Amino acid sequence: MSRAAAIGEEVRVAGYALAGVEVHTAEDAEAVRTAWDRLPDSVACLILTPAAHAALEARLDDRAELVWAVIPQ
Repeated sequence: MSRAAAIGEEVRVAGYALAGVEVHTAEDAEAVRTAWDRLPDSVACLILTPAAHAALEARLDDRAELVWAVIPQ
C-alpha cells in the first residue's frame, strides 16, 4: 500500500499527521536531506515545505515515481 509523507519544519507539517501522513520534521537543510534518504519506498506522495523543497530540489528526480507538492507560503 502506498503512503503519503511530509518533510519540513515541525510547525508547518505536524498537522498532517492528523490525516495519517507520515511526518518527518526537519528544521534545516541537512535534516531535510537525512529525512529524504530515510524515506521508505512505500511513500508515493510527498508534501514539502518551501525550505524542504529548496534543500531537495536537485534530488527530487531521483525518485521519478514520487508525486510531490510544496505547501504554499
